[in-house]
Amino acid sequence: MSTFEKIVALLNEQQADFRVIEHPPEGRTDVISAIRGNAPEQAAKAMVLQVITSAQPVRYVLAIIPGDSKINFKAVARLMDGKKSSFAPPEVAQDLTGCVMGAVPPFSFHPQLTLLVDERIGNAGTLFFNAGELDKSIALNVDDYFRVTGAGHCGEISLSAV
Repeated sequence: MSTFEKIVALLNEQQADFRVIEHPPEGRTDVISAIRGNAPEQAAKAMVLQVITSAQPVRYVLAIIPGDSKINFKAVARLMDGKKSSFAPPEVAQDLTGCVMGAVPPFSFHPQLTLLVDERIGNAGTLFFNAGELDKSIALNVDDYFRVTGAGHCGEISLSAV
């Protein structure tokens, strides 16, 4: 089952309010937001990070931030009880998500990939994201997103991109 199919099955099972948007292949947040017609802050930008800790091997995080933001590496490390965080190598990110970069959705289906969501995502109203494929997006009611994923994995992990 593809990542896209997993997301659609999960959202249907949870009776979430969502719609699929098909579009030309695109993974850059600013460009795809313009194509979909959503505000940049409604886009869920997903990135795989690695967190270095003193007691454990590297931990991997799927960080979700608003599309108009940048990741705050120090905040992610602090929330994960780590010393430092950085982008995971692309091949590790692709292995953990099953997606090419730019198509990673705000859902983790891998047990070694911890979901961490910026609390500002809660203000989106409708959340837009590429759904495991560069040519398919989903528009999802943000309350349903948190109902499906749980709200216990939120924190301040973004910086204004200004």
